[in-house]
Amino acid sequence: MMTRSEQLFDRARNVMPGGVNSPVRACRAVGTYPRFLQKGRGGRVFDADGQEYVDLVCSWGPLILGHCRREVLEAVGEAMADGLSFGAPTAAEVEMAELICRMVPGMEMVRMVNSGTEAVMSALRLARGATGRNKIIKFEGCYHGHSDSMLVKAGSGALTGGTPDSKGVPPEMAADTLTARYNDLESVESLLRANSGQVAAVIVEPVAANMGVVLPKPEFLPGLRALCDRYGALLIFDEVITGFRLAAGGAQEYFGVRADLVTYGKIIGGGMPVGAYGGRRALMELVAPSGPVYQAGTLSGNPVAMAAGLAQLRILEKNPQIYTRLAEMGGELAKRLRERAQRAGVPVQVNQIGSLLSVFFTEAPVGSFAAAKRSDLDRFARYYRAMLSRGVYAAPSQFEAMFLCTEHTREDLERVLQGAECAMAQIAQEA
Repeated sequence: MMTRSEQLFDRARNVMPGGVNSPVRACRAVGTYPRFLQKGRGGRVFDADGQEYVDLVCSWGPLILGHCRREVLEAVGEAMADGLSFGAPTAAEVEMAELICRMVPGMEMVRMVNSGTEAVMSALRLARGATGRNKIIKFEGCYHGHSDSMLVKAGSGALTGGTPDSKGVPPEMAADTLTARYNDLESVESLLRANSGQVAAVIVEPVAANMGVVLPKPEFLPGLRALCDRYGALLIFDEVITGFRLAAGGAQEYFGVRADLVTYGKIIGGGMPVGAYGGRRALMELVAPSGPVYQAGTLSGNPVAMAAGLAQLRILEKNPQIYTRLAEMGGELAKRLRERAQRAGVPVQVNQIGSLLSVFFTEAPVGSFAAAKRSDLDRFARYYRAMLSRGVYAAPSQFEAMFLCTEHTREDLERVLQGAECAMAQIAQEA
């Protein structure tokens, strides 16, 4: 008998490409069908069949305070009572911009948009307009949304589906996107030298989280800053994942490295669809209507999304101990996952920073895109299905992150560890 999720997926495939509205949700890489979720509470989610799971996706990162946080729901309810959308300025937009500028080092002006993809696309246009240059350097396995110029050797769902490039992208769009190797400064400088005076910006996930979680080497981000300064390119941090999650001031605060422009996604909407980009005043004043770089959005700064984001960010700003606790939780979970794997005799690498983790099924350390791709995808798929069957909801891809939230309890973490122990034992038996 089909489950409710299977029935919904069967219906969805008749009216939606692949039965989903975002590719990684289809769960093809892990050999199962998507669980259609119905509600979330704290650190757990419930599917259409009533099954309960510890949630390690957290809406792909933004739910740092978990599902249905009281302050967030109250703020949303109050905003909704006044109207869902106006397409006009509201006080909430001003308060959000002021809050971001206060929390993020070096942030002087912000423009609200509707998604992380839109934020990146707009920041790249601004970088080209500010420098008068056309070329962009990105990194293999880093994902910056699905705009044409960024679907070159991309990570996340593009990598999961086995096609890190896309049909429909004109060759001339891809021609101005140069690809370097993450954690390899020499590959960046080589491109800057070979394209002297032509590179507008280097864009990077400060912590790569779309090839799985891959940490930057200590010299990598400072080295990028120095190279951009030397060759006259702007440095863009894509903080759709790390922003307000690694620290209140994001990766810039955490690593002590300043970017020229920073992009954000759903994090500033408390999980609602929204995005933003910002940076130094001199750069941001080039954006219309102040300057000649055009960018617009009819529903940008949606008041309900702003209310949700403000409620969450205000809590994070006032409670810095949240980050200490999340990092401790992440460190403990990573350590114990390694122990479970070692006990079962299954070689894994567990990469962790703060509340971000990834389990790679490989014997060698993972510090690059090439190393991440050497992971055993069949083992990951078995691991994912075993964890799911034991009530743990994680990202259905080797190349995505696990996220922790403040509402994850000791009981939740024990369930994750028990699920991992059973999964590792099963993998070891099938080897």
